[in-house]
Amino acid sequence: MPVDPEKEISSLWRALQGSQGAIRRTFYQMRQAAIELAGPDADPLDIGVKAWEIIGKDTGKSYLPRMNLLKGVEGLMMNVARAYQGLAATNGAVVKIEKGNDPNEIFIKWERCPWPTSAKEFGASMKEDLLGCDKYLEAFLNEVNAFLDTNLKIETQKAIPSGDGVCLRRLYQPEEK
Repeated sequence: MPVDPEKEISSLWRALQGSQGAIRRTFYQMRQAAIELAGPDADPLDIGVKAWEIIGKDTGKSYLPRMNLLKGVEGLMMNVARAYQGLAATNGAVVKIEKGNDPNEIFIKWERCPWPTSAKEFGASMKEDLLGCDKYLEAFLNEVNAFLDTNLKIETQKAIPSGDGVCLRRLYQPEEK
């Protein structure tokens, strides 16, 4: 029986999108369970942001074997930016990497991200979505910095949850004093 490549690709694409949706739903379902178990005085924002921190730390640790300083700080920053890009794309985002004017900075731009939509669907605020994503990226980077004894930083300059249309983050190595 001949294989229809278009049909196979379409089938795989639908399966990937279904998996991406399941990941986001599972996150927010577990968030809801934690909120309910924590009781009426619990702050959903604190719970959601803490979950993102835990996930970022674990993900950062899992990427450590792929991180190295063989190509210097610029190479390490590109490795981190590509890790962020790959992780986001796996979850349905469209992310571009651009070198900055300074060799010690890279810009990572999320042109599309499904997480704010999922946050809205599950009643999480855009503040929580933004703080959670920032905490995730910082926790990931903290693991890289601790393991490689570096001091990379990431800062959000624009954010979809804030109405900016894109998320733009600057990954950089601060100048030593």
